[in-house]
Amino acid sequence: MISIDRLCYNSNLRYVNAGEKFAFAVLSLCACVLSRSIPVSCFVLVIMGILSVWKGGIPFSCYMRYMGVPLVFLLLSSLAIIINFSGEPLDLFAFSVGGIYITGSRESLFYALNLILTALASVSCLYFLSFHTPMPDILSVLRRLRCPKLILELMLLIYRFIFVLFEVAHAIRVSQNSRLGNRNYRTSMKSFGAMASALLIRAMKKSDALYNAMEARCYNGDIRVLDENFPPRGKEIILIVVFEIILYGLVVIEML
Repeated sequence: MISIDRLCYNSNLRYVNAGEKFAFAVLSLCACVLSRSIPVSCFVLVIMGILSVWKGGIPFSCYMRYMGVPLVFLLLSSLAIIINFSGEPLDLFAFSVGGIYITGSRESLFYALNLILTALASVSCLYFLSFHTPMPDILSVLRRLRCPKLILELMLLIYRFIFVLFEVAHAIRVSQNSRLGNRNYRTSMKSFGAMASALLIRAMKKSDALYNAMEARCYNGDIRVLDENFPPRGKEIILIVVFEIILYGLVVIEML
């Protein structure tokens, strides 16, 4: 089982209505994207972190590790925004290299910081949904929202094949390690290439076997999954509405 999936099924918010969590995460995400404001992004980032760690029971170290993945990517990407090559020095910093300055401005630094916080806040909304809502529940919500059936079936099949490929890759990896297939860099690269080619072949065979199994069970173009129904609670709905009113109030204030 994938670690995110394991956290999801062990979450304290696992049995909260999926529609509530979906609406809360998506509305908060839209607020971050619309405002692109540092105060709004920080507010959403803090609230999502508190709910995931304190209310949802996700270990703090685990949550920070997952948040660190997009943070590293964003920091490296923001260097291209902050650092410029110019014939004139800018107001933040400047290093002369021959006749050219490696320089940056306060405006570009503020823009990069705004971009990083907006992206992190948006990711935290998606993490909140992923950490506390199983994939079948998310698909059930999308089905009720009249999402195209083809997209839902593709999402379900891709989700299923992630586990299949991880299981096959783990078995191949154990087999390679038992034969000293990763004792140095050269053999590791060779083993990785062999594993990638074997995964492609296994994936084709598994997909063919899955389709045959679905046909044998009278597949007619519609994959039916048993949904778990957790009724919405009035208190939770009120809290979500109050939070979103405050959040979008901040968005309006920042946009004025």
